[in-house]
Amino acid sequence: MPLHLERVQWMPSPPLAPDDGPIDFEHLKRMTLDDAGLEQEVLAMFAAQSAKLMAMLATVPADADALAHTLKGSARAIGAFGVAEAAARLEAVLADGADPSRLVAELGEAIAGARAAIEAILRRS
Repeated sequence: MPLHLERVQWMPSPPLAPDDGPIDFEHLKRMTLDDAGLEQEVLAMFAAQSAKLMAMLATVPADADALAHTLKGSARAIGAFGVAEAAARLEAVLADGADPSRLVAELGEAIAGARAAIEAILRRS
């Protein structure tokens, strides 16, 4: 049986950190298939989820590593790569058992920036 090869169109990987703002809107458009309604829904969900998770992380509960991991994945999905990187650093520090207070504050700042960008987008819509 002959081998059948199929050419797959190459798609670049997203950057590890945002280049021009807290949300990579090109990445978000790809992830939402350029559906403006879905984009708004996903952004609103992330804004609510990130605020809730940050409030929980502020007390550094026993499951803080799982919360940081969840936030990292959600942030990557919408293109909030600064939040994802801060969550990854927090997750690593928690795994090492080191003091996470500085990284919790850093994550809070990244989330605040992303949520401000999201709120601005949602207000315009």
